[in-house]
Amino acid sequence: MNINDTPADTLAGLLGRGAPRAPDRASLEAWGQALGAVLPRASVIALLGDLGVGKTTLVRAICEGLGVFNPSAVTSPTFALIQEYASPLGRIVHADLYRLRSGAELEALGWDELVESAAVVLVEWPERVADTLSPDTITIELRHDPDHADRRSLSVRSAR
Repeated sequence: MNINDTPADTLAGLLGRGAPRAPDRASLEAWGQALGAVLPRASVIALLGDLGVGKTTLVRAICEGLGVFNPSAVTSPTFALIQEYASPLGRIVHADLYRLRSGAELEALGWDELVESAAVVLVEWPERVADTLSPDTITIELRHDPDHADRRSLSVRSAR
């Protein structure tokens, strides 16, 4: 990235060629922090991947980049389903949809209102309710590297 890059240029770089392809934990966290630092308001991030692949680690790093006031409070909301964090941008919503089976269950949680009022929405297990997410959603997929237990492959899809 160039010193003259705008936040939009930096975001495009992170979502494209800048994404690490086999990150260890430190590079995954650094990438997530950099992404959080340039995410515009009203962004929705969908995180795909198996259990234990690092989705919540990446969410915590993105939250650090967003300036969440208490990043140590960022944990998996598997049982609560939704957690909210305060940041200079406003409310950050973190959802873990593992236990949901339909978009109707998501609507019952007040999903539309949460998305409309949040600065950024981070969604683990979005495939449970894929039909309810916006086409502008940034999708990040993490996979275990079968040859290196401490590494992950990361791919990004975005309409941005």
